Amino acid sequence: MSDLNPSTAVDRAEVVIVGAGPGGSAAALRLAQLGVRDLVLVDLHDFPRDKTCGSGLSPRAISTLKELGVWNRIEPIAYPIIGTRIVSPAGCETWVSGGERAGAAICLRRDFDYALHRQILEHGVRFIPRFRAKAPIERRDAAGRPRWAGIRAADGRAIHANFVVVANGAHSTLTTVEGPKRAIHTIMGWWENVDFRPHHVEMLWADLVRPCYGWLFPETESRVNIGITYDDDEKVKNARVLFREFLDRYFKERLAGARQIGTFRGHPIVYCYRPGHLTSPGRIVIGEAGRMTHPATGEGIYHAMHTGMLAADAIESIASARSSEPRAFAAYERLATRKFTPSFFAGAAFRGLLHTPLFDAMVKIGSRPRMQQATARMLASL
Repeated sequence: MSDLNPSTAVDRAEVVIVGAGPGGSAAALRLAQLGVRDLVLVDLHDFPRDKTCGSGLSPRAISTLKELGVWNRIEPIAYPIIGTRIVSPAGCETWVSGGERAGAAICLRRDFDYALHRQILEHGVRFIPRFRAKAPIERRDAAGRPRWAGIRAADGRAIHANFVVVANGAHSTLTTVEGPKRAIHTIMGWWENVDFRPHHVEMLWADLVRPCYGWLFPETESRVNIGITYDDDEKVKNARVLFREFLDRYFKERLAGARQIGTFRGHPIVYCYRPGHLTSPGRIVIGEAGRMTHPATGEGIYHAMHTGMLAADAIESIASARSSEPRAFAAYERLATRKFTPSFFAGAAFRGLLHTPLFDAMVKIGSRPRMQQATARMLASL
């Protein structure tokens, strides 16, 4: 569902945002809230749409949604989470609970993205679906330096703009980030009628996928998604074989009477340990297009939305003449680096910890209140 026919040629905008996921939507919404007008959001697909994702909303993601003023739209369609089952590589397990108050949530990406989409349309953002962004429109500034001045689609449509926000995810060819990609691979499936503790997620740091993990996330009172993340730098692992082994080892009995919904689906998660160069004249990169996802958990929704908001703040400061573009873009990169680098390096340290007996020991004695608090704090810091 969109407000513009895909054949409509929009030839001019103040800002064009490439990618209508959580990051692009957050950038569009923030820009509109800050009073920036003539915004165009483009995407390869229309809405509502499906998206392969664990669909978890962390406490930080929920705080960001509240800051954007959209949580009241998401909360009614989300499944609240109050605790976590943690399983260590050696098979030790514990339950960490936050009490009756929900600190996280699961929201199907089809519903989540569509709710954000409707919010931005209500704020006057124009949307063009089925727009396969292919290449920038470039021009030279007064000093002869190249500058992004819009985006061109594979079918020839062109949108000229003063700023381009690149928010089209892991496979983006429009990013400023260069060099080999670090990737976490995922594969997941959905089931009805699986026994689980209501309002709790399960995270299994299984030896089979170490230093990554498997999970069970409840989406409703009767449906769950189960999946694994795993490293495969050499590209030699068979995802379905690995996933079947994981399911047989950890969920065989619980899946015996369950009904699978659809087929297995997977996607890569690209990440970094320190955000790199994220801007060029006229262009600003956010979210997974800038490889800003968590290297231990694979979380990306929060990082996409937060960088979308930071990018919007930078663009608004330029549009309102409160800052020059070089200064505003440098501030954006500095803020992203300062915000994420400590957590990303903590994720790297956690991945290393999983190759030692320490995490097993922590989980083994995790029923003790103080250890539960320590484990909860450690996971929250990631």
